[in-house]
Amino acid sequence: MRQIIVKDKYLYENDTPFFWLGDTAWQLFDKLTDDEIRLYLKNRKSLGFNVIQAVLVLNKEKNYSDMFFWSRVSATVDYANKLGLYMALFPIWGNAVKQGLLNINNVKKYADFLTSFFKQENIIWILGGDIRGDFDYELFDTFGKELKKKDKDRLVSFHPFGRTGSYLWFNDCEWLDFNIFQSGHRRYDQLDFISEDESSMDDATFGESSYKYVIKNFSYDIKKPCLDGEPSYEGVVQGLHNPSEPYWEARHVRRYAYFDVFEGACGHTYGNNAIIQFYNVGQNGNYGVRESWSDALHSPGGAQMQYLKELMESVDYVNGCAHPEYVLNQKIRCDRVSVFAGKDFILCYTYTGDAFTLCLSNYTEVKLSGYWMNPENNSKSYIGDFKCVDNVTFKPVRRNELSNDWILILIKE
Repeated sequence: MRQIIVKDKYLYENDTPFFWLGDTAWQLFDKLTDDEIRLYLKNRKSLGFNVIQAVLVLNKEKNYSDMFFWSRVSATVDYANKLGLYMALFPIWGNAVKQGLLNINNVKKYADFLTSFFKQENIIWILGGDIRGDFDYELFDTFGKELKKKDKDRLVSFHPFGRTGSYLWFNDCEWLDFNIFQSGHRRYDQLDFISEDESSMDDATFGESSYKYVIKNFSYDIKKPCLDGEPSYEGVVQGLHNPSEPYWEARHVRRYAYFDVFEGACGHTYGNNAIIQFYNVGQNGNYGVRESWSDALHSPGGAQMQYLKELMESVDYVNGCAHPEYVLNQKIRCDRVSVFAGKDFILCYTYTGDAFTLCLSNYTEVKLSGYWMNPENNSKSYIGDFKCVDNVTFKPVRRNELSNDWILILIKE
């Protein structure tokens, strides 16, 4: 039996550490044919993704009483299972909750249907869907409790509104297995809020410093695993709503991923603007979408996420933790150097490629081999061995003016 469980601050598939590498496919079941779904899932499997986030009930405009729809979902879950993929299913999107489609009077019935109908072992339940947990705390808390009562072996979490985390409302709830935060799609300077429910957001000023959500998550007495369930999408307008703004590109989505994971997140979810809405050229699209979803399958940022997963799986990451203090000339925001280290390895991510000085005083008894890793193509270049040296300055070569992020790997071999 395949089963994901929680141990301390990480996820395990049975007894093996499980690094969550998710892809965002919100409208998978509403937009794609069966053949297109199989194409999409095979592509994501080939790129190292192991979790697919998709929504079941999007809004009240569609009739979800048709069992043909639910049979298609079940067949998709079966096919994903054959590929070794987990399906992180959102029972209902936040807007549909606001429309009253799910309420305290029918939530137990819906939970009973879901747990009775879906028996597959590769399902993870994600409540919420771009909504604050305090919009209707009783509803979400009841939903989580019912899912866990009827199906205790499946993971349950909550996907929150932008620039918030599920830890704000549900961290002490037994039904919540791990926390999800949404670092969102805005730059540091885009702090003007566009709707009433954004005006009182917690953690909104974290901006592009997505690692701060991980720090916030582990500041609670109950420390649960966490991950970024919605960072900036590749190919989306910065800030979402103004098409004259620049776009988030591959280098940006890499930064979010490495910032989060090197701070101790149990994985990461990637998103692409064309894929989240399964856009085809000629249709009405959102957020400045510029290409079809079938072309976006091959976007560079999406293909590069597997390098992070492979890197983490190459070390004993479940026994590692963040050590930003190892950098003696530590900076802030995008200039920050993220450090994740264990007893026989140190991983450092620099987005800017500027020189940084690393304290190695905790590794004087270990000889560490050093490499620069290019996160664009996963190439690694040996730079020497290091031992019995307190402070060492590292500076990678410059690739180009726009994209110059690097990973320093120091590892016992």
